[in-house]
Amino acid sequence: MSVPLQQMIRVGAYVMKQRLTGVARYPLVLMLEPLFRCNLACAGCGKIDYPDKILNQRLSVAECLEAVDECGAPVVSIAGGEPLLHREIEQIVEGIVARRKFVYLCTNALLLEKKIDRFKPNPYFVWSIHLDGDRAMHDHSVCEDGVYDKAVAAIKLAKSKGFRVNINCTLFDGAQPERVARFFDTMMEMGLDGMTVSPGYAYERAPDQAHFLNRRKTKELFRSIFRHRNGTKWSFSQSGLFLDFLAGNQSYHCTPWGNPTRNVFGWQRPCYLLGEGYAKSFKELMASTEWDAYGTGNYEKCADCMVHSGYEATAVVDAVKHPVKALGVALRGVKTDGEMAPEIAMDKQRPAEYVFSRHVDEAMERMDAAAE
Repeated sequence: MSVPLQQMIRVGAYVMKQRLTGVARYPLVLMLEPLFRCNLACAGCGKIDYPDKILNQRLSVAECLEAVDECGAPVVSIAGGEPLLHREIEQIVEGIVARRKFVYLCTNALLLEKKIDRFKPNPYFVWSIHLDGDRAMHDHSVCEDGVYDKAVAAIKLAKSKGFRVNINCTLFDGAQPERVARFFDTMMEMGLDGMTVSPGYAYERAPDQAHFLNRRKTKELFRSIFRHRNGTKWSFSQSGLFLDFLAGNQSYHCTPWGNPTRNVFGWQRPCYLLGEGYAKSFKELMASTEWDAYGTGNYEKCADCMVHSGYEATAVVDAVKHPVKALGVALRGVKTDGEMAPEIAMDKQRPAEYVFSRHVDEAMERMDAAAE
């Protein structure tokens, strides 16, 4: 694993504190979206399909830092949209780092060369660059040629300036295991500090709905990818138990409150991937969300989800509870054969509710009223 020792100790101590004080639900990673606007239009993205009035909205530096303080999570993932489009993004990062929170700035890297000198290398700061595979795979994923080469150049630039650099990689149906394995080898040869990998989630308004993985395909894909590891050490900035889960070796339920989301609408209910209502405060989000109504086995929209933002927190908590099991996976690696762990039963899940448009309409009405 490539998670720095300092971060592992801080997060582990944080989890133990929550357990010892009897807190049942607590956040591990704040998903902070200061804007939805992006300079790409990826077919699998559900974050940019908003009217211009919403895409032009920004969280202020003060609102971002207030969310960090209110939530209290030890890690902050700044996503979007494209965060580097935010004119005050470096101030947001500086404020979070000053609070001794670990910051992962997720970017497509198109603006990184232009803006990199606004940032300073710091043990609490990581560039997390979006790459969904090799040149052809990634450029197809983001629906624009030349983006892969710009991202690779940005990685090399950031490393040359002393920054920690990860990639975040989303895999879709049709991904070829041997090809993905070669891509991971290439990334490690570039000197990356780590990789985050996850299957794509079927955002209900994403333009391309045909290439999202179901749970069985996800497990088979990741088993096959790990079989193709040819002696190269792959460093993942994720829990080994989460990777073991992706390969079908752990039976986990998601922990949606483990990665709460704050964006221009408020605190998103129930998670980063589903926007089915918004709370005005983190306290309200935690207290008023019907958590048991969501998750695989509970809700149709969650049926095929195995995404890190839902399950990484589950894996981290499991590792703290069962360190021997976590150590076993770390030593032997991800199991790639044999029986898979039992699957979650789907017979009692409630049907999907399509409420996204209502929330967008309500937000537009609020903005129109404020402008009058």
